[in-house]
Amino acid sequence: MDKSLLQQQVLERLAEDLLQAEQAARAAHESATHEENIAENKYDTLGLEAAYLATGQARRAEAIRQAIAHWNQFRPRPYNASEGIQLGALVCLVDAGNKQQLLFLGPDGGSMKLVCGAELVQVISSKAPLGRAMLGKCEGDEVSIQVQQFEVLWVQ
Repeated sequence: MDKSLLQQQVLERLAEDLLQAEQAARAAHESATHEENIAENKYDTLGLEAAYLATGQARRAEAIRQAIAHWNQFRPRPYNASEGIQLGALVCLVDAGNKQQLLFLGPDGGSMKLVCGAELVQVISSKAPLGRAMLGKCEGDEVSIQVQQFEVLWVQ
């Protein structure tokens, strides 16, 4: 499986998310500053609520921009067994029920699912609990988070 193609899919998805966040921020800003939303009394908070929403959407857009920058700078390296799982690893885990899942350990903006061929790949950050638990592990090692246990089947 080509990690650079996965990276490209992540960047495309983040670009879509950024566009949506920027549009939502503009719409919320327009609502917050629209003359119909000027408070008529101290209990009229529609404009204030729209302003909070605009601020939140602007922060979300900035977080996505930072994720895009991190993914643009990111260069996945081949797996090195002496280092174990590191950022950029493509990992296949299996749980106690023998259910397998593919995970791509990325720098930021994780928690998205990608389709690569017939495979579903979950992108996770190294800051996520499962991502942190996998760092340094090798094939055959167990990975535990809370009450869940997995075995690393293979790493690329």
